[in-house]
Amino acid sequence: MLDVCGASSLDELFAQVPAELRLQAPLALEAGLSEYEIAGWFRARGRECAPGYASFLGAGAYYHYRPVLIDAIVGRGEFLTSYTPYQAEISQGTLTAIFEFQTMMCQLTGMEVANASVYDGSTAVPEAALMAIRLTGRRRVVVSRAVHPEYREVLRTYARGQGLEVEEFGYDAETGAADFAGLASKVNRETAAVIVQSPNFFGVVEDIGRAAEAAHEAGALLIDVFAEAVALGLLAPPVDADIVAGELQSFAMPPSYGGPYAGVIATKERFVRQLPGRLAGETLDSNGNRAYCLTLATREQHIRREKATSNICTNQALVALMATVFMTVYGRKGLRELAEQNLAKAHYLASKLPLRFKGPFFNEFVAEVNDPEAFNEALLERGILGGLPLGRFYPELGGAVLLCATEMAARERMDALAEVFAQVQAAPAGEK
Repeated sequence: MLDVCGASSLDELFAQVPAELRLQAPLALEAGLSEYEIAGWFRARGRECAPGYASFLGAGAYYHYRPVLIDAIVGRGEFLTSYTPYQAEISQGTLTAIFEFQTMMCQLTGMEVANASVYDGSTAVPEAALMAIRLTGRRRVVVSRAVHPEYREVLRTYARGQGLEVEEFGYDAETGAADFAGLASKVNRETAAVIVQSPNFFGVVEDIGRAAEAAHEAGALLIDVFAEAVALGLLAPPVDADIVAGELQSFAMPPSYGGPYAGVIATKERFVRQLPGRLAGETLDSNGNRAYCLTLATREQHIRREKATSNICTNQALVALMATVFMTVYGRKGLRELAEQNLAKAHYLASKLPLRFKGPFFNEFVAEVNDPEAFNEALLERGILGGLPLGRFYPELGGAVLLCATEMAARERMDALAEVFAQVQAAPAGEK
C-alpha cells in the first residue's frame, strides 16, 4: 500500500495530520478482540461521550424507528447504483419497486394514480399547484397559513418565476384549524386551487370535506398536503381532494440534517396527463409475460419543452424504495398500530401541558410556554431536544412551542419534559 501511495512509512503517509493530533501509543484495547467486539467497544465509548437525546421535535422532520431490513434492501448494488430506468428491459427490479410504491401511495391517499416520487414535500406542493393551474386555466392559488411555512415559501418562489398569484387565508385562533369562514372571501372564479394541510403545521387534523366543498363551489381544485405520512395509517384517506401532495420522510428516512427526502403527488385518473414527474406502468412483453416500463414521463428530457409538465429532472427512487420497504414491513395493520402509538403518546404528553389550540391532533400539538427558548435550554440540560418555538414563523404565537411525540418517545422522557416545563413556568422572568 505504501509503495502504491509513494510513501516510505506510515509516518510519511500521515504527515499531513498535525503531530499533536496523532495518537502516539496503541489503543487501549484488549488483545485478541474480533471486529464486532472492537466495533462494540467504540460504540460504548461513544455513548459515554454522548448518551443520546430524546427528541420532541417535529415540524416536518420526524423521528421514527427504521426497521433494519430497509438498509439491507436499499444497500444492494442493483438498487444503490441504479440510474433512471430508461431501458426497461434491464431495469425491471427498479420499475417493479416504483410500481409498488405508486400502488401503496394510492391505497394510503385514496387517489387513483400516484407518480414515482418527486424531490420532497416542499417541491411537491408548488408542482401540485402548477398542475391545478394547467387543469383549470386559472392563475391564482389560495393557501392556508396553517400549511408548513417552508412549503409556502417554496410555493411563493415558484410563483414569482411563473407570474402567479398566491394568497393566504388564516387559521382559527381557537381550534388551530384552517379558517374556512375566512376562505370564502378569498376564493373566486380566478382561483385554480385551494391548498390545505392535514394534519396541519400545528398538528391539527383538518376537515378535508369542508375544504373541498369550499374549493369546488368556485370551480377550483383542492390540494391536500401531508408532512407526517404516519398519520395516513389512522386518518381517513383524503378522497375529497383532487390532488394530494406530501412528504415521505416519516417512512424510514432519518431526519439526517434535512435530507434527502422524497415527495409524492397523487391524483384522480382523469388528471393523469398533467401529473408531473414519472409514472411506471404494468404491461406485457412480446412473450405475454408481465413487465414494467415508464408509462408517462412528461418531462423536458422526454418531450418538447413546451409540452413538459415539470422541470424536475429526477425522482427520489432510492428514498422512495425505503418508503416502500417501510410500508411492506409494517403492512396495513402494522401501520395503523404504529399510528395509534403516535396518537396515544402525543395525547399523554399533551395531557401534562397547557395547549394553545383545541382542535383534534395526531402526534403534534402547540403548548403555551412563557419562554420557549429557556424551556428548550432547560430540556437540553436533561438530554432532551425540545420543540419548535413558533414565533419564528408566527409572530402572534411567540409564547408557544410545537411539540411532537412519536412511538420513540419514552414515558420517563415525557414525564421529564413535563417536569422541566413546570420548573420553567414557575421561574421568574429571565431565569430557567
